[in-house]
Amino acid sequence: MSSKRDYYEVLGVAKNASDEEIKKAYRKKAIQYHPDKNPGNKEAEEKFKEAAEAYEVLSNTEKRQRYDQFGHAGVNGAAGNDFGGGGGFSMDDIFSQFGDIFGGHFGGSSFGGFGGSSRGGQRINRGSNLRVKVKLNLQEIAKGAEKKIKVKKSAACSFCKGTGAEGGSSYSTCSTCRGTGTVNRITNTILGRMQTQSVCPDCQGEGKIITQKCTHCNGEGITQQEEVITINIPAGVAEGMQLSMNGKGNAARRGGLNGDLLILIEEEPHPELLRDENDLVYNLLLSFPTAALGGTVEIPTIDGRVKVKIEPGTQPGKILRLRGKGLPTVNQYGTGDLLVNISVYVPETLSRDERKTIEKLEESENFKTSPSLSKKIFEKFRNLFD
Repeated sequence: MSSKRDYYEVLGVAKNASDEEIKKAYRKKAIQYHPDKNPGNKEAEEKFKEAAEAYEVLSNTEKRQRYDQFGHAGVNGAAGNDFGGGGGFSMDDIFSQFGDIFGGHFGGSSFGGFGGSSRGGQRINRGSNLRVKVKLNLQEIAKGAEKKIKVKKSAACSFCKGTGAEGGSSYSTCSTCRGTGTVNRITNTILGRMQTQSVCPDCQGEGKIITQKCTHCNGEGITQQEEVITINIPAGVAEGMQLSMNGKGNAARRGGLNGDLLILIEEEPHPELLRDENDLVYNLLLSFPTAALGGTVEIPTIDGRVKVKIEPGTQPGKILRLRGKGLPTVNQYGTGDLLVNISVYVPETLSRDERKTIEKLEESENFKTSPSLSKKIFEKFRNLFD
């Protein structure tokens, strides 16, 4: 069971909060728990990261929809594997992704301020995300699955080690910002002297100038490559759920943080079983003699076919429940059930002998209907919708 707090609770907003309200709430929380204001305070640092994780999900329309529908399971993967939401954020991740919200508010920060990162204020590039679709059958969803996929992606140039500079060292420190990636300007106003901080215009926030571009990547620091990626998908995922593998997306230009690999789950329909959240449903069609006399029939399950005993006098609409034969819950304990819905087959055509036999049965008191019997069957039918 996940111990994470509700993201809306973390930011202190309602579930119908607007994007602007979410942004303002995050800014307030981040300022409150910023490391510069709480040096050495581990609890404040965790709350700072927690707020960033909540904002990373709720500020993204797709992720917010998945979170509203599936909770944490919709944006996080199983514990112990490569999947994750914002919980794996480092300070570099937070400052590089959300720095634009704060500008130079903490310009003198040992973390480089919200416009940069822990690299002395230098801008850290971030690669774009990759998106792939993975189809799973019910057996794979029930047990979890390992999938290998080949993707074409941007990867760090092996000749310049992703720097964009020939040999990985053909660059010099930017003389304008002296390697910080930012420039400070002081202006006199009616309120006094005001200091503003902006990205260095000469090095574009990288803190260095390439003197000789790498001839293999033309100074970009990335090349197009193919990579086979192993995806470990946890049991219990559902159609439309999206998982992510941190750092498995496109590499960033001239170093920085890799993007993520986003995996969209597609569920292949089963030929006999229907899914209802974590329960499975099977429609069992009985012959009239079996429903009346009882017997043993075989039904499909995820683990293969099993035998089920049918009691004499079994009525259409009755539900048999096979506990624990459904699907597991993502990241939680418990497994759904297999619900067997009983239907009785009535032949559309009869032979002469079959018709005579049924006509004789119709004269029996056991085969006659009555208002009390109709009421009893109606009550059973209504219970199915309660």
